[in-house]
Amino acid sequence: MVFLAKTSTSGEWKAVSSAISTLVEEATFEASLEGITFRAMDPSHVALVDLLWPKSAFEKYECDKPFKFTVKMEDFAKLIKRADTKDNIEITTSDEMLVLRIVDGYKREFLLHLIESTYGPTPLPKLSFNVRATVAERAFERMLIDISAVSDHVTIDASKDRLVFTGKSDIGSGSVTLEKATQDVLELEVKEDSKATYNIEYLSGMIKATGSASDTVALEYSNKMPIRLELKLSDLGGRIHFYLAPRIEEK
Repeated sequence: MVFLAKTSTSGEWKAVSSAISTLVEEATFEASLEGITFRAMDPSHVALVDLLWPKSAFEKYECDKPFKFTVKMEDFAKLIKRADTKDNIEITTSDEMLVLRIVDGYKREFLLHLIESTYGPTPLPKLSFNVRATVAERAFERMLIDISAVSDHVTIDASKDRLVFTGKSDIGSGSVTLEKATQDVLELEVKEDSKATYNIEYLSGMIKATGSASDTVALEYSNKMPIRLELKLSDLGGRIHFYLAPRIEEK
């Protein structure tokens, strides 16, 4: 079997590693002639991560037949963190081992034991979205920090010309408004005014996981429905989708 996935920087692998380890302890990657994919739901069944990494997004990619490989994300993340931003990363497999090479003038090679997967297949939720917005990553992260000062949850209220984020608790309330056609809102399409509430800790973990890999966050949702966040891996392609179930208000 022939398999090689090479990137010219470590940022993509770090983003993938961090994004997946935010939700699950192990990852079963599926490699094919088209690229690498991964999908899994967290143990509480509140959040889901879906990776699409096409071969065109790699500096070099070879795979002569589809196969799966599973790793412990904590161990994988430790090795990826050994790389600096501009280091080349090469991933291959050999004799039940994952081979990780870090090249930056001299070559470092690590072997990581592959494991048996304990997870079954994860289907994607069938959703239709009434709101799609693309906002600056820094603005979205700042909003979450602001709202977290007064609440553990954020309510997103979308209309045709603005996004309003609110939070409230026993100590008080807060709101952040992002207007359409400003530097922080690159896109806002609203088929129907929509409002839903989500856990800030989950959202923050998702945004922080990708680090500097993505400058923007695309969010899609509908009234009282799950939200989908999309973060790009690089300009060459590849993306990570996060799905998060809404908070159901108690009557």
